[in-house]
Amino acid sequence: MNEGAVKRRKGGRSLSPRAQSVWSIVQLLIGSIIVAISFNMFMVPNGIASGGVSGVSILVQRVAGVMPAITQWAINIPLFIAGLWLLGKRFAVKTALGSVILPLFVLLTSHVSSPTDNPLLAAIYGGIGVGLGLGLVFRGGASTGGLDLAAQILHRYTGLPLSLAIVCFDGCVIIAAGIIISPEVALYALIGLFVTSKTIDFVQSGLQLSKVAFIISDQSEAVAESILNDLDRGLTRLDGHGGYTGAGRTVLMVVVGQNEVPKLKQLVRAIDPGAFVIISNTAEVLGQGFKLENG
Repeated sequence: MNEGAVKRRKGGRSLSPRAQSVWSIVQLLIGSIIVAISFNMFMVPNGIASGGVSGVSILVQRVAGVMPAITQWAINIPLFIAGLWLLGKRFAVKTALGSVILPLFVLLTSHVSSPTDNPLLAAIYGGIGVGLGLGLVFRGGASTGGLDLAAQILHRYTGLPLSLAIVCFDGCVIIAAGIIISPEVALYALIGLFVTSKTIDFVQSGLQLSKVAFIISDQSEAVAESILNDLDRGLTRLDGHGGYTGAGRTVLMVVVGQNEVPKLKQLVRAIDPGAFVIISNTAEVLGQGFKLENG
């Protein structure tokens, strides 16, 4: 481990367990407010039922005139009780607050007016807002319950992949929207669901784009020294063997920021022009020199 990496490690501060709990609740509250405002501002007025309990509540409002918040409580609370019974206290505690607080914020922000009656714009901006809010909730290690909880139960007791269970529930809501409201609205709901999922991924991974490089060189020691001292990045030495010769080789693995890739290639090329280098994308990097996960 190089000195630069050690300094970066010391520079990062990790939160105490109590502070992590408080921060998780803050993220849940902020995220729930964002979801509620986006839901009432874009989804409800334009009938964008893009899956989940929120989508069901829009359909119920269209059919029976029941306020979305009431429907969400009516579904979330029984699902929470079922999750507590079937999945255990540890899992259910994470969804308890979100299952109650999100419908409350939906109720409190129900007066928010919509800036557009264009369903495409509503699906896009509503999807961004809901995804941003849910991303914050998930970063805090919490959940808003709903049909995701139902998907967890289905996954646990049927063996159906969790992702497929979620798709099945959301798909049923969107199909129902196509029948109850219109097929066109169902298509907009698909756009909203897609935008929401991509925004959640964006919030989870952040803006930091990193690359992981694997370097195989006859001058591995010299290359390692250059990376440690000139690039100021830590690295890992892996034991490898040639597939044809069976000879032992040292494989250097190093994670760098996207802007450091040109310098890395220059350093390797200057020492060993014949080095074999593989550089690929990595979705997220946690640890010294990068992002320290505080929960």
